[in-house]
Amino acid sequence: MQLIDWIIILIYLFGTMALGLLLSHQETDTYDEDDEPKSLVNNLLAGRNLPWWLAGTSMAATTFSIDTPLYICGVVASRGIAGNWEWWSFGIAHIVLIYVFAGLWRRSEMVTDAELTELRYSGSTAALLRGIKAFLFAVPINCIGIGYAMLAMVKVVDALNLWQSLGFDPGEATKLWTVIALSIFVLIYTGVSGLWGVVVTDFFQFFLGLFGATLVAIIAVNDAGGIHQLIPDVQEITNFDVLSFIPISHNGGLSFTWNDAAGITATTFSAYLFVQWWSFRRSDGGGEFVQRLLAVKGETEEAAKKEAEKATWFFNILNYIVRTWPWIVTALAAMVLLPNLEDAELAYPTLMLTYLPSVVLGLVVASLIAAFMSTISTSINWGASYLTNDLYRRFLRPQATDQELTNAVRLASVLVTVLGSIAAFYATDVRTVFRLVIAIGTGPGLVLILRWFWWRINAAAELSAMVTGFFIGLITTINPDINNIFPDFGFRLLAISVLTAVVWITVMYLTPPEDEETLLNFYTKVRPGGIGWQRQQYKTGLQPAQNLKNDVLKVLAAILVMFGIMFAIGGFLLLQSITGFVSLTIAVIGGFWLRKLNKKKVLPIARPGLDDIY
Repeated sequence: MQLIDWIIILIYLFGTMALGLLLSHQETDTYDEDDEPKSLVNNLLAGRNLPWWLAGTSMAATTFSIDTPLYICGVVASRGIAGNWEWWSFGIAHIVLIYVFAGLWRRSEMVTDAELTELRYSGSTAALLRGIKAFLFAVPINCIGIGYAMLAMVKVVDALNLWQSLGFDPGEATKLWTVIALSIFVLIYTGVSGLWGVVVTDFFQFFLGLFGATLVAIIAVNDAGGIHQLIPDVQEITNFDVLSFIPISHNGGLSFTWNDAAGITATTFSAYLFVQWWSFRRSDGGGEFVQRLLAVKGETEEAAKKEAEKATWFFNILNYIVRTWPWIVTALAAMVLLPNLEDAELAYPTLMLTYLPSVVLGLVVASLIAAFMSTISTSINWGASYLTNDLYRRFLRPQATDQELTNAVRLASVLVTVLGSIAAFYATDVRTVFRLVIAIGTGPGLVLILRWFWWRINAAAELSAMVTGFFIGLITTINPDINNIFPDFGFRLLAISVLTAVVWITVMYLTPPEDEETLLNFYTKVRPGGIGWQRQQYKTGLQPAQNLKNDVLKVLAAILVMFGIMFAIGGFLLLQSITGFVSLTIAVIGGFWLRKLNKKKVLPIARPGLDDIY
């Protein structure tokens, strides 16, 4: 690291701080509801005035952290390109979010997803569920996420010898405190500017991060001899099929078999594709994504729904189609250029230090810091939203003034940052912690989906699913003996999902349904489609605001479009022309199908009669 590189980094840091502080004066009082404090709507939802492109980019920036390139380098080195299905599989849930859940969330007009529990359910169980969910999401789950992002930053600081370039020789504690200091830097502008500061800085941070990732990929491939040299070299030095996108072999006709040379097992791949995306706690959106959807603008209900759908589509394009391949190509190049590296997760920063010239190195380091800051800022604001809206305001100070709530948001932001820093002291491996986050969130996803479309789901069922999934996932991840029972990650995910389902289904049928008034209020507010609310449709006289069958068909078509385009780009980029043309054909078919479905006039669903209901 030369002086010019440090100057570039400092310009970025001070520019980000200036932008965040400038946005603290952003006027967001565009949403005025008598029953909703404007301070919360402004601080946590940007006055419900976000344009779709800004909300979508912020969603992508949230998942674009400094740990991501480290994680992908580790995955590709150990399990090949197909190992990325560990996170690609969530693309299915994110497509479902576009057409099935985005409009439902926006119509709910909540401040957080935890708040939805007391719209959907009633009584003390609903209140308990809201409090537990807010605590679990804000503290252990969110802070573990902050912790492993900090761990990744520590690894980068260490690998790049940033302190050494200034003449210091820091110990491990010094490196970690460096990252914590950077988090406090983020906290300052996040605390004063709220969600507006987060999403606007996210916009610049995402594209800076993407620019940096692309630079690293181009330079790394060039130093490996170009893509035509890299492809045969990387396959030669591995003892598994590192280049396979889908580890299934075609034997001619309709015959397919598992690729025994794949870097992942058939059960793990099947769990990614058929279980993980719907079993995870974000199966209906969840968390930071819902926060962005609740914040999009729209003068009418339909306009807000369209804005939410466009934001989610833009996120999917950036997250899966755009950002996937620069990191994967870099990971492949690292396997050739750094064959003896003990920790594959360190390949990314090692490549930077070894092969990037001055100035370019400064830009790329700034881009990694941007990726880190975008994730941390979102996590701080997201955690503060739960602590303030769902714990402090709901249980401690229901009549809190706007100023009290503003102060509570800032204090909660500090608390989340401190707890995340503590978690960072105990994190050791990015990939392991990533799997821990997935495991402790696996199980309740099916309940979260069904609660929108079936009146019989009650608060006790969701509470039992959430708590059971959390503890089973935690125990199976950290207990070595139980890991021996489930040595395969796919079996572990399946076991968590099945055991959780047994618990919540049992609890649901042993406890009474929610009272009819609550169910009617929820249906009137959100108006979900499907057959699960026929009685409420009849009693309210209101038609559903969505046609669920048509929306599900749109999901299937959109999956073909997104994954088809993603694999077409990868196929042509990695010289797999057959894969590229087949994927492109699939994407075109999906595109025509989706266009036809969008043009289709959906007829109102006939209101059921009493005989149909009872």
